[in-house]
Amino acid sequence: MKAVSHAVDEARLGIMLNDLRLPTIKTLWPQFAERADREGWPAARFLAAIAEHELAERSQRRITRHLAEAHLPPGKTLDSFAFEAVPMISKAQVMAMAAGDSWLAKGANVLMFGPPGGGKSHLAAAIGLALIENGWRVLFTRTTDLVQKLQLARRELQLEAALAKLDKFDLLILDDLAYVSKDQAETSVLFELISARYEHRSIMITANQPFGEWNRVFPDPAMTLAAVDRLVHHATIFEMNVESYRRRSALEGKRQRGRPAAYATIKNTPKVDAARQSECDDDVASDNQRDNLSDAAT
Repeated sequence: MKAVSHAVDEARLGIMLNDLRLPTIKTLWPQFAERADREGWPAARFLAAIAEHELAERSQRRITRHLAEAHLPPGKTLDSFAFEAVPMISKAQVMAMAAGDSWLAKGANVLMFGPPGGGKSHLAAAIGLALIENGWRVLFTRTTDLVQKLQLARRELQLEAALAKLDKFDLLILDDLAYVSKDQAETSVLFELISARYEHRSIMITANQPFGEWNRVFPDPAMTLAAVDRLVHHATIFEMNVESYRRRSALEGKRQRGRPAAYATIKNTPKVDAARQSECDDDVASDNQRDNLSDAAT
């Protein structure tokens, strides 16, 4: 009779845990209960142990859900960001910013300026990833893509609802602001977005042009001034004026594939047959001759 009653209690407990939406506790409580009985745990320790696992699993599910909705570019982390290539950026400041507590709570902004390939998008995405891992909600989007969606919402008389939907994100990362076309309809919805989030929700912007060239984005000088004023009022500004990382990588790869290194490798290989060696020598001689002719023409 006692065993039957115990089975009924377990079945009722499973139903109640489902109703309370505690799936981790439902899964783990039997093994924790067995251990608690074996080791003589007090009830408080048993409850704390299963509650801790429920909270940890719930946090992980939340992070997974927020990562899916953030649309971050893959592989962009703070660990993989080359801080040494951007010496004007303080790693300590970025790591503090990745916690997000103070500036996100105040709706402050982050603005990143610099030429293409300088690491702006990587750093923005990496900060976004760290913020999600710390419990914040982030959306990463190309500025042109979001502007087009907001334009569509306006045509369908749904702009206010679209802006409200974006309000759930603690940080909105607008990548490549410069590529918004200088069109009144596009820039007006962008300005409305900036105004709607002002001192309320944070924006992070990456842009190739400094403020002085934003008249290429906003056709109305008054709108340009108003947008800049709202963005910089509570903002951290990173000026990343460095050589393009992509260009540096391409040049480095080209140097590694250069003729001298390849020729030295072939020449110093003891088992290269005579015909192959002669062919290599002819290629190098031809290259030298072309270089000499080019120098003479110059």
